[in-house]
Formats: sequence, structure tokens, C-alpha cells
Amino acid sequence: MSELTRMGAADLAQAIRSGAVSSVEVTQAHLNRIYDVDTGVHAFLHVSGEVALEAARAADARRSAGESASSLDGVPVAVKDVFTTAGIPTTCGSRILEGWVPPYDATVVSRLRKAGLPILGKTNMDEFAMGSSTEHSGYGPTRNPWDLERIPGGSGGGSAAAVAAGEAPLAVGTDTGGSIRQPGAVTGTVGVKPTYGGVSRYGLVALASSLDQAGPVARTVLDAALLHEVIGGHDPLDSTSIDRPLPPVVEAVRNADLSGLRVGVVKELGGEGYQSGVLARFDDAVKLMIEAGAEVVEVSCPHFVYGLAAYYLILPSEASSNLARFDAMRYGLRVLPEGVDAPSAEQVMNATREAGFGPEVKRRIILGTYALSSGYYDAYYGQAQKVRTLIARDFTAAFEKADVLVSPTAPTTAFKIGEKLDDPLAMYLNDIATVPASLAGVPGISLPSGLADEDGLPAGLQVLAPAMADDRLYRVGGALETMLQERWAGPLLDRVPKLEVRT
Repeated sequence: MSELTRMGAADLAQAIRSGAVSSVEVTQAHLNRIYDVDTGVHAFLHVSGEVALEAARAADARRSAGESASSLDGVPVAVKDVFTTAGIPTTCGSRILEGWVPPYDATVVSRLRKAGLPILGKTNMDEFAMGSSTEHSGYGPTRNPWDLERIPGGSGGGSAAAVAAGEAPLAVGTDTGGSIRQPGAVTGTVGVKPTYGGVSRYGLVALASSLDQAGPVARTVLDAALLHEVIGGHDPLDSTSIDRPLPPVVEAVRNADLSGLRVGVVKELGGEGYQSGVLARFDDAVKLMIEAGAEVVEVSCPHFVYGLAAYYLILPSEASSNLARFDAMRYGLRVLPEGVDAPSAEQVMNATREAGFGPEVKRRIILGTYALSSGYYDAYYGQAQKVRTLIARDFTAAFEKADVLVSPTAPTTAFKIGEKLDDPLAMYLNDIATVPASLAGVPGISLPSGLADEDGLPAGLQVLAPAMADDRLYRVGGALETMLQERWAGPLLDRVPKLEVRT
């Protein structure tokens, strides 16, 4: 692993600006790293080497001319394979979209290109973002760089693993119920779910439209803020985009201070079912916040205990509607039924969806279609939306007592590949701490809280803030990261075991 692939995005950007290194050198170093280790990690579904190098050459030309496209100009980035990318395949981790090349860029992607970030490629994910382990990808699982026999979280495990393995200094993911934050926790990376509507969803292939939110994955809190600044802000192409200025996220990191901050520990997000090592590292982090001058209080959000049940009715319902567009008629896979000379459109659609969708996608489509069916809508989907309102009210009440809320990000460290694959309910429980924020649309960040005593694997701490107060996440994250790194004597990602290099 070269020195360039150990550096964070802010440091790389400074090195490129100063002329100490070129964007081409930085980009090529990460492409080499992908070539060396991704056979084992499988973070990428598609590597766009020439596209990335062309963008890097353009960044170097701008620097030579004394120009700059953004604060991250020339720093490479990986993109979750759920964003449309003109000229680069987009599969959403599904065989039903195998080989599909979109004709346009998602707004997030167009902003990355405009800001001068070379796109290294598209990262692996649970099929259509349905999963918590990246084992449900139609192209095989991604593996956690800390232990290749363990999961990297999901659905955005590819983005988190790429950053943890040094294959990319930055990545973009999506968070529907925790798919940025939970992978961040189990890989020792920083993952942010912005306020719903704070980053454009245009060109993001929809799973659950009222929940999906794009956000940054990075090595440090500052790196995440810099990427957030690039991709965030109002987009007239997205009807759910918030028409307000982006909060000052970068400034919040650079002026991080916890003195006088009211921090609420959520009573319902801890205790039974949480790994002792995860709770120990969380408690350590809370003590550090107190030492830094924060006021810590316990807050109760009683309806959070119903969050998981409500989420797994709302998400499948919206997914069953969104995935109806994959009908074998417009794009993607088309399979003809066997033994039928002149198949009808319905027969072709049935054969295609049977062949193209994996078992988890089928499970959720069936569940969602049932919940929306006549006679059951009010009993299931309607009731779940009422619970969602109660959870939002819990947040409102809690934020009257505290400026931010904190909890463990995930109840356990990374589990072994295959361990929960045949137990959907056990898999869904990985989202128990992250789902409430998604249902309410409030922003959240996960940052590494240390290594669990039992297994030496990363644990994560989650910080939540009111809607459009994303800068508070970065204020807390930046201050706490500095204190934790002093305790660890360096960045946690420096402890990732050496990966086998392809020869």
C-alpha cells in the first residue's frame, strides 16, 4: 500500500494544489491498489480507469493554469452502483440490469465531475440496496478489509470497504435505513446520512423514495464534510430537494468544539442485544465528550422500539412500486419463457423478473405488494406511517432537551459472511439504531469509536441532529475524532491488516 493510498482526501487535495504530486499520480496509485487487492475485497463492480485518468489529466491542466474546480479538484472518488453514470455501467448490484449503461448522469455524479473528482468506478452493493451485509449482490459479496471472512455492512458495503482498504480516499453511498452509517461502523470509516432532501436524489435508482438519501463515505470527518459540500445543495431536478443553503459543514469541522453542547444519550438505542465491546467503546466516547465540556443527559424516545417494524413495512411497500418499472420492456435483462412459441408481455415479464431478481428483492416485493393490497393498506402501510409520525415527534421532543443525540451505530461488530444470510429477521436487526433517523428524515453521522475487546473489530458511534442542522454532526464528529485519535495514537484505519497483494 503506497503512501498516497494511506492519505486522506484533504491531505491529497493540498498535495495536488501545491504541486507536490499530480492528480494522475494519485489516481493511478488508487487504480493500482484496486488491481492489487480487489480480487479479495470485491468492493468494485466496475473500474473506470481511463475515465478517471482523463479527469485527472484535466485536473492537472487546471492546476498548471492556476485554476481549480473545487476544494477536492483532482482527488479520486468511488460511486455506489445505484447512481446513473453516463458511459459507465449501472447495475444496482442486480442481474436484471447487467450491462446497462445509462444515457445521463445523476446530479450527484454530475457535481462530482464538475468539481473535478476522477471517478474510479462503481462499488458493489446489496441488490437494489436491499440488505445490511452486501451479501445480496447479484455479483457476489464484498468482504470487510479488517477480516475478509466478515461482512462490510450494507447495502453500501462496497463504498465503505473501498475506503477502508485504501482503494479510494472518498466514496459516495446511499442511506435508506442505515446503508451508509452501518457499513461505516463495521469498517472503521466515517459515513454521513444528510438531512432528507439535502442531497439530490435525481438519477439515484429508487428503492424507497421517502427514505433514500445520498451521502459521503470517507476516512475522516473533514474529508466527509468536503465531499458533502461538493454533492449537497438544492437541485431543481429533484422535487424532494430542499431549497435552502447547505449548512456550513466544513467550517463546523474546522471549528469543532464541544463546550456547552447538550448531548442526549438515547435510552432505547442500547442495552440488551448490543455487543458488550460496542457498548464499552460508546461509553468511552461519551466520557470523552463530558471531559471536553459537553453536558450529557439521557433522553427517552419511546416509539423508537417500533421503528424497525414500521420501516420494514414502508420500505417494501415503496420498493414494490418502484421496482415495477423493471418489466423487460424498456431496459435491462429480457428472458423468454421456455416452451412458449409466442409469449405474451406478461409471460416475458414474469420470466425476466424471476431470473433477474435475487431472493431478498423478491421477498420484499412480495411483502410490499401484500401490504399495499386492497383490504390491508390501512392495517399495514397506513399504520406504519402513523408510527413514523410518532417517531418524528419523539425526535422533536428529544431535541428540545439536547442539541444532538448519540448512540452506537450498529448493535454488533461485523459478523461472518453467511452467518445471518438465511435468517432475514436477524439481518434486519442490524438496522435497529439507524432506522429511526431515516424515518424522520434527520441527519446522522457514524464515526469509529474504537475496537471491540472481544474481536478487535471496529465499532461505531452515531450522532443525530435536527433536520438541516447537519453542521452539528460535523462539529461533534470533528472534535470527538481528534480526541479518539489521540487515544488510539493515530487513525484507526492505519490498523487495517495487510491485505494480500495480487502478483
